[in-house]
Amino acid sequence: MLTDQAIRSAKPREKPYKLADGKGLTLLIKPNGSKLWRFRYRFEGLEKTLALGGYPDTSAKLARQKLDDARQLLAKGVDPSERRQAEKIADPNTFESVAREWLATQEKKLAATTYAKAVWTLETLIFPFIGSRPISELKAADVLKVLQRIENRGLHETAHRARQRCGQIFRYGIITERCEHDITADLRGALAPVTTTHRASVTEPEKIGQLLRDIEAYRGNAVTWYALRLAAHMFVRPGELRHAEWSEFDLDGKEPCWRIPAHKMKMRDAHIVPLSRQVVALLNELRGLTGKGKLVFPSLLSTLRPISENTVNMALRRMGYDNETMTGHGFRAMASTSLNEQGWHPDVIELQLAHAERNKVRSAYNRAQRLQERRAMMQHWSDYLDQLRANVDAVRGK
Repeated sequence: MLTDQAIRSAKPREKPYKLADGKGLTLLIKPNGSKLWRFRYRFEGLEKTLALGGYPDTSAKLARQKLDDARQLLAKGVDPSERRQAEKIADPNTFESVAREWLATQEKKLAATTYAKAVWTLETLIFPFIGSRPISELKAADVLKVLQRIENRGLHETAHRARQRCGQIFRYGIITERCEHDITADLRGALAPVTTTHRASVTEPEKIGQLLRDIEAYRGNAVTWYALRLAAHMFVRPGELRHAEWSEFDLDGKEPCWRIPAHKMKMRDAHIVPLSRQVVALLNELRGLTGKGKLVFPSLLSTLRPISENTVNMALRRMGYDNETMTGHGFRAMASTSLNEQGWHPDVIELQLAHAERNKVRSAYNRAQRLQERRAMMQHWSDYLDQLRANVDAVRGK
């Protein structure tokens, strides 16, 4: 059996791997560092896997107890996975049942990555501790204990996000008449505040120029090379960039643009990215490589999947830029800082960054009225980058 020392010492690798504990119990070590207990078994000739919780919240001792319970069910001819599912369905008033109903209402409202994180947070960090309890019987202290478990692992921002998700579930429980109070409201101030950290980014003109020259000299995968160059010019979110599809681009019209559908945007509003002459040229080059497929930036392993969320960051690491210096998300801060310093109107910059506009009417008006300003700004930005890359003293300002 695995010792606590062996479990604590297990380090993440590039790909998930497992450590065997015995009797079908394994510890799955994922690249992000999470350690998950899994029970592999056969039932009626089919191989199945039962999740038993994550370490350290589920200790080795507790995981083995859950294993013994599952094996006892198997000995009686009962599938433990089906039993668990039946128990969830049987009581619609448990916290987990209400939470899963709420999740179903959010799947089309939240960005895919945000929804996936919400599911992971609830399934891994919340359900194992309070999921089976009636939502109406939970107290603020019960939720606080779970949140403190997360906080004690150093995941302060995740703890705050988990509290937010729990609050949304309790409020859903109120309107569906299964609880009467959002008890998370009583937890304001109970968690340590989150220290805001800014995305690592290069913002000084000389360093931007060096970064661009380093990107030009990059000798990795060609698709990654184009992703780096286009990220600098368009400064969209990394997820929006890597999920780009050729059908979303108009490269041949008088006003070339990229129309990103609402479901791909963090704020769930469709977004237009005016394309500079430099960007159109780069995309036309890239179209010769990937244009026969659906994705602009397909994975090296499969044309049906985009490059991974770590592709751009790993390329930056190979070029000598660590996490404290530059990230894929940092291209946005690089553009925002520089354009603000150059005197472009903050509203135009914020619109191009697709940051939230609380007033929906004003937001729609701004998008319609300021597109030409944004187009001029994007062309200026590409020209400015070209000057910096060529090691020319670029003039600040429009």
